[in-house]
Amino acid sequence: MKSDYKQYLRRAGRIGLQVAAALFLASIAWVLVYRWVSPPATWLMLDRRAHAPIGKGYYGIREEDRRINYHFRTMEEVSGNVPLALVAAEDQRFLIHHGFDGDALLKAAKSNLSGGKQLRGGSTISQQVAKNVFLWQGRSYVRKAAEAYFTVLIELLWDKRRIMEMYLNVAEMGDCIFGVEAASQQYFHKSAAKLNAQEAALLAGVLPNPLRFRASNPGPQARAKQQRVLRNMRRLGGQAYVRELLDE
Repeated sequence: MKSDYKQYLRRAGRIGLQVAAALFLASIAWVLVYRWVSPPATWLMLDRRAHAPIGKGYYGIREEDRRINYHFRTMEEVSGNVPLALVAAEDQRFLIHHGFDGDALLKAAKSNLSGGKQLRGGSTISQQVAKNVFLWQGRSYVRKAAEAYFTVLIELLWDKRRIMEMYLNVAEMGDCIFGVEAASQQYFHKSAAKLNAQEAALLAGVLPNPLRFRASNPGPQARAKQQRVLRNMRRLGGQAYVRELLDE
């Protein structure tokens, strides 16, 4: 009986290793494909389409014909104000970190532990891409571990330009509105290639909660966020700061 039990454990171990190896290779292939191919959709897009978001402050379209508004654009097809605004608003150390920003995590932890009115996040743009493109919605230790894993993969297998390109295309900017092109058409009735600094700053400023802070009819809080992003854009030195993202 003991020999049969040990044999069963060895067989289970081999199967487990084979499954782990298959998942590892599949994840690498998935990330490599998206280095050149635009995602047809993300888990968040599908979830938004299936379930209208609810909650205080949400102003959304609840008609039955809600559809995903998503148009992937390359970096050449987007105004240089957009990546600058996203860096200024979301992750000012994006060009120098390797996926994780310890300083931002420490500041967020201190702010949250001090009892701030709003919880701060320390996620980098790379982490948000990993979360938005490859993972399901929800909060768990398993999901956080998967987010860290995919963050490492995209930092290894993509360059910063591709990470930013993916982010500005899949970031949620309204109910069923994903990416800067869809948001630009919806809110400003123009292509993302024609966004000026003020418009790009407004879109970037509402990103932490695009279902509450509306770029279409911004209130005082959204305007204050816009002005903060504009100040950061100027402080960083304008588009020259993100030149490596704009140049091929």
